Amino acid sequence: QVRLVESGGGLVQAGGSLRLSCAASGSGFSIRRIGWYRQTPPGNQRELVATIYVSGRTDYTDSVKGRLVISRDNGKKTVYLQMNSLKPEDTAVYYCNYPLQVGSWGQGTQVTVSA
Repeated sequence: QVRLVESGGGLVQAGGSLRLSCAASGSGFSIRRIGWYRQTPPGNQRELVATIYVSGRTDYTDSVKGRLVISRDNGKKTVYLQMNSLKPEDTAVYYCNYPLQVGSWGQGTQVTVSA
């Protein structure tokens, strides 16, 4: 059974940086694209902000291009999100999941950016 566990969030001032991690269990991690989503406020639809493909190609939503970098370590079944030049509008709960086969959501990790 696939399980996703996010970590690394916190409180940071605008302009600061954070590195999020998402550890996956179960099979198939290395052969699936995976992405980072964010949700704000709780209950709203989650927004896909970054995707990394099996090839290593990456895609980003316009609002985070040039500031957020997604990467993956298939040996560790972990996907990362390096967040730089953070803005207050990046405040959200961040989740990872597989865009083509969205499974159960983890608990997410809260990112709060103060002005």
